This record gives sequence, structure tokens and C-alpha cells, in this order.
Amino acid sequence: MQGADALWQAIPMKLKIATWNINSVRLRITSVARFLKENAPDILCLQETKCPQGQFPSAPLKELGYGHIAEFGQKGYHGVAIVSRLPFHRSHSKSFCGKGDCRHIAIEVDTPHPLQLHNFYVPAGGDEPDPEVNGKFAHKLQFLKEMQSWSKAEAKDKNVLKAVVGDLNIAPLEHDVWSHKELLKVVSHTPVETKGLNDIIAAGGWTDVMRKSVPEPEKLYTWWSYRAHDWRESNRGRRLDHIWANDGLAARFQRMSILKECRDWQQPSDHVPVLAEFTL
Repeated sequence: MQGADALWQAIPMKLKIATWNINSVRLRITSVARFLKENAPDILCLQETKCPQGQFPSAPLKELGYGHIAEFGQKGYHGVAIVSRLPFHRSHSKSFCGKGDCRHIAIEVDTPHPLQLHNFYVPAGGDEPDPEVNGKFAHKLQFLKEMQSWSKAEAKDKNVLKAVVGDLNIAPLEHDVWSHKELLKVVSHTPVETKGLNDIIAAGGWTDVMRKSVPEPEKLYTWWSYRAHDWRESNRGRRLDHIWANDGLAARFQRMSILKECRDWQQPSDHVPVLAEFTL
């Protein structure tokens, strides 16, 4: 038996992690199921589920083999969930800014190497990038500040593989938006937000694996506004969705893909899934 265990530890395991702001999981559960069928991630992290705790539509996903689900939801707003076909032995959520508004959930996955996965939904921040007049923007900046402290604490444990994924509602780099110049005063790309996100990355020693796969200056988007009559033709996108890895996991990163075709599905989310593959 010990020999079998040793052999299992020696066999490389492919791990596919996806993240997707679904913008109401109950409304788009058919799209979630289709994505799982067509792309077969091991784990899918969802944001903006807009689903009260205990009402997550799990049955169609369990039929597809995704029987392990962690959710943190509330009525009407926010909400995060993790859907997995791999067992996980612990899940927990952290409250930021004292609001308890369902913006973080984490699991520890039963893989050959210990793996922690954190799923975030950072506040959007409203329309006016001034914390003095816009409470939503002030909330976002406070969230980033607290997330930086969290990130610094997470960096202390280097013996565990760790990933951060989610809709972080910030496009931090010049080529993460369709026009750096025009969006410098638009919430999601203002200097105070991009600095805040980059400070979180630095505090935790995270690797932005999406940009490891597709370096600047290539444009990279995961979100296109509903307001565009033809989102593909206008292509005024932003990279609001992210996948980060600590050093141990980043060394095992293989590839990344952005599933733009999902934006053309019936009743689409304004975000598309991002899929990253690692070898454990």
C-alpha cells in the first residue's frame, strides 16, 4: 500500500482552475453547466452569484460530477461560490470592512500537494472615483487596504500552494484596458486603484499568471459592457478578472485561456471565464 501511495505522489496531476463572474447563478445555471461540459475544469470559482445562502442551484452541477460546493451568498447582491469535482476538506470565508457582504470564500483542496484556493469579489466602487463623495468608492479603497494586510499574512506560509482568483474589479496594467488614457479617471483603472491592487500583489509575493502567459503590450480583456451594441466590433474591454499564484504554484503553471465565446451565449454575463492549468 505504501508503494501505491508513493506512486500516486510521483504522478503529475493536471489541475484546471476557472474563475467567472456569472452575474446571477440561478439565471445562468444553464451556461455554467455548458461551460463545465465543454471545458471540464476541476474547480470553478463564481462571483456575483446573487443567491441566498442555501439556495445555490447545485443539482445540475452534481449531475455533471461537481459534487463538492462551497457557497457564501446573500439575497440580491454579491455572493461567491466554489464548485469542484475534487474533494476539499475545509472551507471558510473572511469578512472585509465589517460588512459581511459575501465577497470571499476559500477552500483547501485534497491534491497530492496542499493547495489553498481563495475566491474574491472586490467591490465595484460605483461611478465617481472620489471617496469623499462616493461611499462605494471609499468602501472599495478600504477593502483593498484590508486585502493588502491579508495578503501579507498569507505570504508567511510558504509550504502550501496558494491561488487567488476572482473578479477583482480593477484592470491594473496599461494594456488591461482598451484605452489607458481615456480610462485613467474611470473607476476600475484609476491610479489609486491600480496601485492598491499592485500593492496587494507585492505584499503577498503573488504571480499574475495571466500576464505570465500573455505579457504586455498585448491587450487582455475579460469584461465587455452590456452597453455596447456589438461588443466584438467595439472591443472596449477591461481585464477585471484575475488568477494569481504564490511562488510554489506559479512554478507549476502551464497555460491560461480566456473563453471569449461565452460572451456570445444566450443571456450572457458581461464577464467571461478565465481558465488556468497547473501541474501538481
